[in-house]
Order: sequence, then C-alpha cells, then structure tokens
Amino acid sequence: MRLRALALLASGLWLTSAPARAEDVSSEAVAVDRAVARFYAQDTGGVKSPRFIYERVLAFEARLESMADPSRESGARAYRARHVMSALERHVAETLLASLHIDPEPTKADLARQMQSARARVVERVGGERAFLDAMAAERIGERDVYGIFRRQALASLYLDRMVTPMLEPTEAELRAAYSRKETPFRELPYAQARPLLQRWYTARKLGAAVQAYYQNARGRLNLVLIGELPGSDQ
Repeated sequence: MRLRALALLASGLWLTSAPARAEDVSSEAVAVDRAVARFYAQDTGGVKSPRFIYERVLAFEARLESMADPSRESGARAYRARHVMSALERHVAETLLASLHIDPEPTKADLARQMQSARARVVERVGGERAFLDAMAAERIGERDVYGIFRRQALASLYLDRMVTPMLEPTEAELRAAYSRKETPFRELPYAQARPLLQRWYTARKLGAAVQAYYQNARGRLNLVLIGELPGSDQ
C-alpha cells in the first residue's frame, strides 16, 4: 500500500510539472555549429580517423587571416574567399603536423610555453589583444575553442622545430639580418627595443612558410572533402 501511494504521488508530481500544452514546447531546431569539411591522411590515422573542420572555428581563423593581411582595405568585408581558403589549408596542415610524433616528446611546460608564444604571435599579427577579442566575439568563439587552436599550433610548431629545422629560437645573426630588410615593420625602432617584436614577427613568418610548404607536400596523400558551404561574410 505504501509503495502504491508513493507511486501515485510521484505520478502526480510529474503530471503537475509537465507542460500543460504541447504547443508550449518549441520544436524549432537551432543550428549551433556545422561541419564544413572532412579530411584524413595517414598522418592522422587514415580513413578510420577522419577529422572535421567546423564553421565557427574556420570563420574565426579566416577573420584572423584577413586582419593580418597587409593588403586589406579599411572598411572591407570581414574576410574574403582567399582568407577562408588560406585558413582552411593552414588548419589542415597544422592538424597533420600536430598528429606526428615529436622526439623528444614535449613536456607539459614545453607545450604551455609554445601555446603562449602562438597566442602572442597571432595577437601581434591582428593588431593587439582588443582586436583579437573582438574577433572572438564576432564569431562566437570561446576560450575552449581558442585553447584547441593554440594547442594545435603549438604542437605543429614543436614538430617543425625539432623534426624539420630549428625555427622557434632564431639566432642573433638571423634577427639582425631580418632587421635590416625593407619589409621589416620595426626598422624605425632601435634594435634593442625592436628585438622581442622582431623575434615574434620573424618566427611567425618562418612557421607560416613551413606550414604552407608542408600542406603543398601533403596534398598527394590527403583526402579533403567539403561537406557544407564554407563560411562567408557580407560585413
């Protein structure tokens, strides 16, 4: 009898908490995110381990590419097709590189340090922390997304530095040679003052070139399929 009474009571509580009318419950689907590309290669485990690129992250990365583009005109759209493709290729290449074995394996401290460096390079390229945060807000990007991006970039840079050629710690001779070039953006500053900015700029350029070269070399063994419309912008 007690069990039956408890069952009836629980049923009554459920009925009182249930919606009175079915039409009160919205059945409209809201798209939070969507995959726009799928890819795999032997480096990432082959066909059994496909990787996906999602619209929000790719749009954010395209926006960063556009912000760092020296040819971008003031008041132009947030990003163009070329920025989206550049971001797509970089995303794929960094994912492949981040999947490769690094010897010696980086420690947690190594990874954290390179993630901080990756963020500093990107922030500098796009015009500062405020501009970076504005880009995050524009594409609804959270810290978890940012963590994934910079972890991927850190692993890719560590692989290139340790397994291909050193590039994360340029020599003094390399920095002075870069400082003397016309395209260097810090030539108006004294070398001592420009050095930390110059090091991040120089390292970012070398890493960017190495990632792009890796992507070109990997295209023959890469299976990349677009499974949705790539992000666009009318801003």
